Amino acid sequence: MSHITESKKKLTARISRIKGQVESLEKSLLVGVECAHFLHQIASVRGAIDGLMSEALEGHIREHLGHHHHDHSSHHSDVQQASHQRDLDEVINVLKTYLK
Repeated sequence: MSHITESKKKLTARISRIKGQVESLEKSLLVGVECAHFLHQIASVRGAIDGLMSEALEGHIREHLGHHHHDHSSHHSDVQQASHQRDLDEVINVLKTYLK
């Protein structure tokens, strides 16, 4: 997963911010903040997670699916086509799980 390795610094920063948001959410619950504030914090965490997923998924799609040309000429081997189909199936499964 070289796209993850290449984006490690950026993804790590996102994860650190998410950790901070979750810790803040926990503190808010323990000290008893207003419901509206707590709900806004939850929405912020969800937005941060969505951003992380979007960035990681984009890298995955670009690396694993973007290098395939859109021409469907016969020079693509059956092995390449099967690999491409597995990559597509993987992305679709991740999206289905994430969007549940």
